[in-house]
Amino acid sequence: MLRLIAVFVGVACLFGCAGAPVQEMSDARQAIAAAGAAGATPATSPDFYAAQAAITRAETHLEAQEFTRARLAAKEAKRHAAAALASANTNASAQHADAPVTRPQ
Repeated sequence: MLRLIAVFVGVACLFGCAGAPVQEMSDARQAIAAAGAAGATPATSPDFYAAQAAITRAETHLEAQEFTRARLAAKEAKRHAAAALASANTNASAQHADAPVTRPQ
């Protein structure tokens, strides 16, 4: 009986992974948008460029109904976008720190 339950749970997990990666795609797109809003560009951030390339691959896999590959590419896009956002925030902080301090008179 315990073996039957384990098999059922395993099969249920496989079917759960078989659907379209809607949430992963959404998360990746939002992460890319956040990085772009923070100032990351493909020309200045290799991670931002990689994120855009990965989301394009994910969309291609999604259209081909290759959901596992689409999910992996979307997660990769999110990782690169997060790195691009962190880099953009670090650069913005450094630029802000270099700005001259003015005091109101």
